[in-house]
Amino acid sequence: MAEGKLAAHFGHVREFAIIEVEDDQIKNTELHAPPAHEPGVLPKWLHEMGADVIISGGMGQMAVNLFQQNGIKVVLGAPTMEPEEIVKNYLENNLTTGDNFCDH
Repeated sequence: MAEGKLAAHFGHVREFAIIEVEDDQIKNTELHAPPAHEPGVLPKWLHEMGADVIISGGMGQMAVNLFQQNGIKVVLGAPTMEPEEIVKNYLENNLTTGDNFCDH
């Protein structure tokens, strides 16, 4: 997140919104500062936090692969909105995604 909304590139965020979902309902939201950004650190950290989906505006293919290796589904091209609104739309199958903002 950046300024309370989804950042265009996950590697540039200052904090992650970890949103707990139960029975397709948001149960809890916590904000966490990420560890130092190095290849492979964020996917492992988010996996340890219990994440099974990451929704991002964009990320490089290496990062996508690392998330998938950690059992985390990657959703790219999400709009810059508040995290709870994005997750609500995702749960309702109404999340409109576009191009990967970091297609490299």
